[in-house]
Amino acid sequence: MNLTQEDWASKLQEDDNAVILDVRTEDECLDGMIPGAINIDIYKGQGFIYKVDELDRSKNYYVYCKAGGRSAQACSIMNQMGFETTYNLMGGFSEWEGPTVIPE
Repeated sequence: MNLTQEDWASKLQEDDNAVILDVRTEDECLDGMIPGAINIDIYKGQGFIYKVDELDRSKNYYVYCKAGGRSAQACSIMNQMGFETTYNLMGGFSEWEGPTVIPE
């Protein structure tokens, strides 16, 4: 499901079962990440599938990339893999106005 920045952020705050998933490349993550996000690069192809397959399907996934395209694709793949609740951040990290952290 595509959500605006405001809806995505407010839903995330109220969700005790949330996992934030960043599907950008490692280099892109150096520009900053949403706090608490895990990074699985969608460009890794089958590697992305393997990593996602290890995730807990009972969680709600809040997915983002740089602009919203790759994360929409990731949500679609995850839905096909049996993940019921995925939320795509429209506009991606480039439009994010919430808190960010620089990965170590």
